[in-house]
Amino acid sequence: MAIVLALFSALAYGLSDFVGGLVSRRTSGWSVAVVAQIGAVSFSSLLALLIGGSPAPADLAWAALAGTGSAAGIGFLYRGLATGRMSVVAPVSAVGSAVVPVLVGVLTGERPSALVWFGIVFAMPAIWLVTRDSTAQTDAESTEEARGKAASAFVDGLLAGVGFGVLFAALGQVSEAAGLWPVATGQAVSILGLILLATAFRAEWVPRDRAVAVALVAGVLGATANAAFLLSAQAGFLTVASVLASLYPASTVLLAALVLHERVHRIQGVGLGLCAVAIVLVAAG
Repeated sequence: MAIVLALFSALAYGLSDFVGGLVSRRTSGWSVAVVAQIGAVSFSSLLALLIGGSPAPADLAWAALAGTGSAAGIGFLYRGLATGRMSVVAPVSAVGSAVVPVLVGVLTGERPSALVWFGIVFAMPAIWLVTRDSTAQTDAESTEEARGKAASAFVDGLLAGVGFGVLFAALGQVSEAAGLWPVATGQAVSILGLILLATAFRAEWVPRDRAVAVALVAGVLGATANAAFLLSAQAGFLTVASVLASLYPASTVLLAALVLHERVHRIQGVGLGLCAVAIVLVAAG
């Protein structure tokens, strides 16, 4: 069940990113992120009321840390993507989101089987390849300028990956008795974090376009993904849940191919194949 929940989480994360990405083509990405999180808080609060739960102060503290990590992940990812270096930012952030909770899981005593570790080994390059942008810029920038932008994008991707990794690792510490209240709490905290980051970057975050309302759908999907991830981590290993959930770019790429008819490049196809191998190995373990 833990594996199914983690894969469902990856699918929901991918759907959320796909919807949010479409809306961001028409309006400010920061306003999309804020509206999405508002939708996420509303939906996860409703689920929490229905399911019940009694979060301890420690659970809410972990939730606040998760929300802070989520805001930082989105903030640095957006700043990195603004430079146009998606081929650097996306894979670094995606791999980072898996590495951080795996390290936390091992340090807290988790010991997956050998097959699961093989699956994790396959998952890391799979995430990297699926998120690679094969249309990376090849403009006439000077070598020094290009290296400077690439280095900056790498740092932003690294920070984004740490942020998303903190989100996963923190949610993995929440007790089962807490229900889904920590998910709602974390998303509420992330709204404040996003507004602070957008203000610091002097970016527009106030929703002004009617199209941004569609971001509420992305928020509901994101809340569903967080809830599924939390349940997966509680039912099994944080290491397994985080690696499988971090395969979410695969569903985004497949959706872009099916719905928008975007081409799946050879390098992404290899990554999708490795994703399948990783899932089989983790499931078999």
